[in-house]
Amino acid sequence: MPRLAIAKFGGNTLGVDGSNIPLVVKRVRDMLAEHGKVLAVFSAPFTVYNGKARSLTDIAIEIGRGYAASEPVDIDVLKGVYEHIAGRYMDEQNRAEFLQRLDRFHRQVIIALKQAAEYRRFVDVTRARVLAYSGELVMAYAMYHIMRSNRLRACNIEFGEWPIITDENFEAANFMLDASRSSSRALTSMLNEHDVVCIGGFIGKTLDGLETTYERGGSDRTAADLAVLLHDSYSITLSFEKDSSVLSADPKIVRDGLEHVPVLSYNEAELAGMFGMKILDPIAIKDIGDAGVDVEIRVTNMNRPDDYTRIVRHPDKGSSKGNPIKIVTGRKRCCMVRMQGEMAWHLKVHLLKDRRYNEFVQLSPYTKDHVEHARLLFLDAEFVRRSERHIRAYDSSASIVYGRGVITLIGDEMWRVPNVAAMASSTLGEHGINILNMDAQEETSRIVIVVEDSGSNVEDAIRAIHAKRAMYSTVATD
Repeated sequence: MPRLAIAKFGGNTLGVDGSNIPLVVKRVRDMLAEHGKVLAVFSAPFTVYNGKARSLTDIAIEIGRGYAASEPVDIDVLKGVYEHIAGRYMDEQNRAEFLQRLDRFHRQVIIALKQAAEYRRFVDVTRARVLAYSGELVMAYAMYHIMRSNRLRACNIEFGEWPIITDENFEAANFMLDASRSSSRALTSMLNEHDVVCIGGFIGKTLDGLETTYERGGSDRTAADLAVLLHDSYSITLSFEKDSSVLSADPKIVRDGLEHVPVLSYNEAELAGMFGMKILDPIAIKDIGDAGVDVEIRVTNMNRPDDYTRIVRHPDKGSSKGNPIKIVTGRKRCCMVRMQGEMAWHLKVHLLKDRRYNEFVQLSPYTKDHVEHARLLFLDAEFVRRSERHIRAYDSSASIVYGRGVITLIGDEMWRVPNVAAMASSTLGEHGINILNMDAQEETSRIVIVVEDSGSNVEDAIRAIHAKRAMYSTVATD
C-alpha cells in the first residue's frame, strides 16, 4: 500500500504574514522523502491587525459583523496579507497567476459582505463565503503556487471538486462520510498525478454546492476526515505541525517540571483537547474513532521534527509505563447544570444527536427527595447562557450555576495506581482551593475536579497538582 503523509499547518505554524513559509516548504520536502506523497491542509494565516497578531478568520468575522451592523470598515487587510506572501515567496509567473485569482476571491468576499449589510445578518452561507474566500481557500491556493515556485510537483483542490461534504449546519457543519467518499475521485486522481496536493481546512460543501464551515479549530477536522476518506488506499501518517510536541501541561501555565508525552491513546487525546489542552480538536479524534479507522497521528514540533507525540488507538504495553498521570489541564468559564435524571437524559440525546454538541460531561448522579438528579458540566458557559431557556424547557426546576472552573487529570492507566484522587484532593486543600465537586471514574480515564472560577484558582490548581505529579513518575503499571 503506498504511503501518504497528511500534514495540517495551522495559522500559528505559518507565522505572522507567512513568516514561517520557508520552514513549511522544508517540512513538506522532508515528508516527501519519508512518505512519497503529501496532502497538505492549511488554515488561514495570521497578520497584525489593530496592533495585535490575529487570525485572518477572526478579523473576517469582526468585519462581517460590522457590515451586518451597518458599520462597514476597510477590508484591504483580507487581501493585503496574500499580496505580501505572493511578493515574498512566489516566482514571477506563479505570482501573476495567483494575484489574478486573488482578485476573483476578493470579489466573492465583497459580494458576501454586501449581502450581510443588506440583510443585516452575518450568518449561514454568507458567513461561510466570507471566511472561505478570505481564508483557507486562498491560503491553500497561495501555498500551491509557493510549492510550484520551489519546483515541487504540486496541485490545488478547487472548491468545485471539494471532497469534504457536510450537512447544512453552515457554521458548525457535520461531516457526511458516504457523500464525501462519492466526491473524492478528483482528490484520488490528484494524489496519483502529483507529489503534493494542497487543500484548505475548515471549509465544507453541501450536496447543493454551498460553502459551510466547521466549528473553530475545524482545520484539524479536515485533516482527520481526509485520513478517514483515504485510509483504504494509503498507509497514512497524520501529522499536526505545531511549535511543540505534547507536554504534561500547558507551558503557558506550568513552567517547571514539564515532561514530553511520547504516546497518547485516542481517548486520552480527545479528553485532553476537550478539557483545555490545545493539542488538536477533540472532534477530529472523534471523527476518526467513529469511522472505526486506525491511523497513527503525530503532534510534531515543526522546528525539530524528531520531537513528536504519537496518538494511537491502542498504545502498546510498553508505552503504559512511566507516569500514569499523563496530562494535567483545566478550563475556565464552565457551568454546572443540575436537573432530574430522566430530563437530563432527554437533554443529552438532543444535544448529542440533534445539535451534535459535545462540550459537556455527565458527572456522578445524586439523589434528593428520593429523586435521582444528574450533574452536567458544560465546558462553555456562554453556550448555556444562550441556551438557558431551552435547557429549562426540559426541567423548569433545573439549577444552573455559572462561575465554575475545572481541573482534569488524564491517563488511561491512572486507575491502576492507588491514592491519585486522594493526592489531588489533598494538594488543593493544602493550597486553600475549595473543591466543589470531584468525579473519578475508572472507565473514563480522567479525574475531574470542579472549583470556583475566581482569580487564578484554576491555574494555581493545575500548577499544584502538576508539581505533585512527579511522585508517580516511577510507578509501574504492569
